[in-house]
Amino acid sequence: MNENIAMNPNLLVQYLKKPTDQFTKADLIRFVKENNIEMINFRYCGWDGRLKTLNFVINSIEHLDDILSSGERVDGSSLFPFVETGSSDLYVVPKYKTAFVNPFAETPTLDILCSFFNRHGKPFESSPEYILKKAHKAMIESTGYSFETMGELEYYIIAEEDELYPAVNQKGYHESSPFNKFGGYRTEAMRLIAQAGGLIKYGHAEVGSFTHEGKIYEQNEIEFLPTNVEDAADQLVVAKWIMRQLAYQYGITITFAPKITVGKAGSGMHIHTRLMKNGKSVMLENGKLSDVAKRVIAGYMTLAASLTAFGNTNPTSYLRLVPHQEAPTNICWGDSNRSVLVRVPLGWTNEATDMISEVNPQEPHLKHDFSQKQTVEWRASDCSADVYLLMAGLTVSARIGLEMQNGLDVAEKTYVAVNIFEAANKAKQSELEQLPSSCVASADALERSKQIYLERGVFSENILDFLIANLRKYDDTHLREELGTDTNKILALVSKYFYIG
Repeated sequence: MNENIAMNPNLLVQYLKKPTDQFTKADLIRFVKENNIEMINFRYCGWDGRLKTLNFVINSIEHLDDILSSGERVDGSSLFPFVETGSSDLYVVPKYKTAFVNPFAETPTLDILCSFFNRHGKPFESSPEYILKKAHKAMIESTGYSFETMGELEYYIIAEEDELYPAVNQKGYHESSPFNKFGGYRTEAMRLIAQAGGLIKYGHAEVGSFTHEGKIYEQNEIEFLPTNVEDAADQLVVAKWIMRQLAYQYGITITFAPKITVGKAGSGMHIHTRLMKNGKSVMLENGKLSDVAKRVIAGYMTLAASLTAFGNTNPTSYLRLVPHQEAPTNICWGDSNRSVLVRVPLGWTNEATDMISEVNPQEPHLKHDFSQKQTVEWRASDCSADVYLLMAGLTVSARIGLEMQNGLDVAEKTYVAVNIFEAANKAKQSELEQLPSSCVASADALERSKQIYLERGVFSENILDFLIANLRKYDDTHLREELGTDTNKILALVSKYFYIG
């Protein structure tokens, strides 16, 4: 057996001995028959970004074949607020490659993510998942590059305070047990996500840690590996469902809310990105960031303000995006710099490729291509985002950067070498555009850039108009000033959006 297959934690990959993108209907039927699977769950995202469920009890091979062949009808108006009740029926059609064994079901169950189709059997143009597919197709057709992304899920666990081995306030970064109390939860979540097809990079304790009124608030993070942008979005959606369900079983609370309270680290959902050609990354050239990568960054800089409409969708998002913290506010980029909007993480460049033999002298000189590891990181978004629309927006931005005539000039003008808030950058900071500071400002930015997102039929106009109107309803232009440092008011707002995404 191929070693990659043998070591893959996805139970279906192991059993069927093939990668997920080769799964067929016959494969799933065989797995169901030979593993005594009794139920099928169709899964799909509604407008709130959370997985929905449609349960089927399998009563015969013919019935199973019918489920997997035809999909099922659902009420689109109950899933998407912009769908009219009078013509609301949609089909949900299973994507075989997304199938996984439900790790929580008492009855053996196979879960499968679905795509939406309209009454004519055509892809539902306004489905966020299909918008992402269109964005990626436009990228490939226009540039010849495919787009890969990976997400970081930051979250807080909230539980009864444990007085033994207390964590230091806001000093939890990479802490180990017993000071990190929920490492066991984190590793179990990682295991289950991997079994469901998620490509996990690593997990660790994050900075945020504090106690309040007998409760411990502990921040952790799970980060993924880069993969096809469409698959990356699916994996994040499944991961958040698994993490919530597992927390429920543990009897603890998990929240992906962008801000918890005043003066404590917020939670983002950073997205690392890279362009691929013939299976190889094009982000580096001769050991340095390539012009292609810089053009992509220029696209992010150009559409940055409007991207918040997809990635920062409620008022608490803008309590996190405040100056002088690790969350960005200025539209700029830099190397290994957490004060910027787009960060180029430390890479394994030519001058840093033989560290292993330095630490392990018994190893021969290492000759390894590390260029695949280089990404550029979008740092503004949080888990209020619709994952599919955010990924679609980033894909459009990357394509626009590649198509721009002045992309390298834009990249040069928005580059900062060190922390943007240092005195040496005062003049530079005054030249930079700022991210929106409210949902209303985000809506205005999206409206200004609306035509770019409509190009090539990627975004649907009704989606963009709905987003703009919905963001403006928050009427939060002066919310920061109104809240000030009033902890009670801020906590009341946070509780309203506690279970976002």
